[in-house]
Amino acid sequence: MTPDLLPNAVAALLFAVLGIVIFVLAFVIIDRLTPGDLWRDLLQERNSALAIVMAGIAIGLSIIIAAAIH
Repeated sequence: MTPDLLPNAVAALLFAVLGIVIFVLAFVIIDRLTPGDLWRDLLQERNSALAIVMAGIAIGLSIIIAAAIH
């Protein structure tokens, strides 16, 4: 049982890093494709409607990435 622990832990760590990298790249692409500055609207303007939409996109991206990695 213990000899299998290290390779599985390393694989889990690599898949986690891969998922995070893909998630960040997807958000950068979404930010580039949408008109305006999303970060300024979210943080400075405090646009709650945009925050809800971006949260939905984040959840959707997370589900897609998890399914693709799995």
